[in-house]
Amino acid sequence: MPSDIGRGDVTASEIDQLVGDRIRQRRILMGLTQDQLGAALGISYQQVQKYETGANRVSAGRLYLIAQRLEVRPGWFFDPVATGLNGINLGDSNSSRNLIEFVRHFGRIDDDRLKSILLNLVRVLSEVEASDRDTDSEVETRPSS
Repeated sequence: MPSDIGRGDVTASEIDQLVGDRIRQRRILMGLTQDQLGAALGISYQQVQKYETGANRVSAGRLYLIAQRLEVRPGWFFDPVATGLNGINLGDSNSSRNLIEFVRHFGRIDDDRLKSILLNLVRVLSEVEASDRDTDSEVETRPSS
């Protein structure tokens, strides 16, 4: 869906959902709770939650204030390329949160050697898991003798 923005094939509700997703991702990346963001904006955490789920539409003025607090430009919420998330499926919300928190903490590491070691570890673990999945599916589809 994000690649459809600008072509006119998306609905206002889909845009609301995209903006809400971006608010949530940026808030988590900055290490803020819904309560902390709400307090900074003078609104309840429930209202922040409604914005993030797309249940309530964010007004232009409120989006401007959210962007200020989250240290991005308002247009950032509409541009998947600017968010660095273009084409990335974050999956379920727990996996999404884990990924965002991983990126936030990884970004705080200054030692390039340590970053390289961690990246290689994650790469190897993902390859092992993918290999295990391939082996499991191969066993399931093999005819019994």
